[in-house]
Amino acid sequence: MNAPSRPLSRRTFLQGVTASSLVGSRLHAETPVLPKGKAQHCIFLWLGGGMAQIDTFDPKGRGDAAKKIPGCYYRTIPTAVPDVRVCEHLRRTAPLIDRVTILRTVHHDVIDEHGAAVIRVHTGRPTSGTIQYPSLGSIVAHERGSLDSSIPPYVVAGYPNIARDPGFLGPKFGYLYTTDTQSGPRGLSRPPHVSPSRQTRRRSLLDQLRHADPSLPELRPYHDVLTQSLDLAGPEFMDVFDLEQEPAQVRERYGGEFGQRCLLSRRLVERGVRFVEVAHNLNFMNGTGWDTHFKGQLKQHLLINELDQALAALLTDLEERNRLDQTLVVVATEFGRPAHFDAKGGRGHYGRTFSMVLAGGGLHHHGAYGETDERAMKIVSDPVSIPDFLATICACLGIDPGKELYAGDRPVPITDRGRPIQALFG
Repeated sequence: MNAPSRPLSRRTFLQGVTASSLVGSRLHAETPVLPKGKAQHCIFLWLGGGMAQIDTFDPKGRGDAAKKIPGCYYRTIPTAVPDVRVCEHLRRTAPLIDRVTILRTVHHDVIDEHGAAVIRVHTGRPTSGTIQYPSLGSIVAHERGSLDSSIPPYVVAGYPNIARDPGFLGPKFGYLYTTDTQSGPRGLSRPPHVSPSRQTRRRSLLDQLRHADPSLPELRPYHDVLTQSLDLAGPEFMDVFDLEQEPAQVRERYGGEFGQRCLLSRRLVERGVRFVEVAHNLNFMNGTGWDTHFKGQLKQHLLINELDQALAALLTDLEERNRLDQTLVVVATEFGRPAHFDAKGGRGHYGRTFSMVLAGGGLHHHGAYGETDERAMKIVSDPVSIPDFLATICACLGIDPGKELYAGDRPVPITDRGRPIQALFG
């Protein structure tokens, strides 16, 4: 039988209020001030498949695939930062590592499934059956917009994917995508058989449909996107895709297909785009892409060389144009690879620790942040969660990573309790 409750005395009530106030004040005083960077743009280089940290930005002792001895597949070389070494196939990037921080202790718990891991890295959250979270690019588009109202804030140079979607933010904060660096987005090009006058009539009909039934406000975001698409189809924006406007030596410095997309990303941010994602290796030049199971490991150096050339060219080009401090360059992937080799000489999936790269953006760079063990498989110091990784990017771009957005009436923080890496903000 429950004891009878006693009335709360005035003294007890006031003591409780005072104690609560003191605790609240102490917690408020202990809450660190979030850093706020001044970068204006982000170029997000996506290495789909899972870059092996031990073969690229966190190399360790040599292994042997044939003898199944765990370890790095390549030799290592020094960089511009003492005690920071990288794979021998990153020779162009190595002298620029003082403009870079390799985050060597990124981690999450998604290991065996590419799709789920891609969503985790792009949104900072696991997949959910009740809510579709917005991607990082859409969050940046929502919070910062573009520098010019006639320019899209978010562009993907690669194939569309749900992980890049705006989620509950709606189509207004989705992305414009292109897979062709020469002609630009095909959806923006007016077909030859459609005359300018016919295009005008189509736009007029679209306006009539929009206003025909004001009880359907959900159609407005789609109408706004279509209207923006028609505006973007003009030469003022489409000229950005004409890479022939660049000097030949600049185009050559960037290299092949991936390099040309990186050059396009530089032109896009110069035009006012806030966030550009550039997909690497759409043509699977080594047979497997960065998903180096089986024999894909044997030609992984082709991917690393192409990444090295394009990344070094992009950083150098931005610096020469006085835009590196304004532009955060990110190298990201969905998970890493283990130090040991599988039965056919490749590597499996590994999400417990792997490497991401941040460059430029006005950050205080360290060459490398965080330490792993002798096989780059266990975190020794300074772990970086995916929410921390995204919070650092947001803070660099002047976005409060703790701000709440709303999925209907439901408040959703921009990152899932992520904290920016304070050391990168000086």
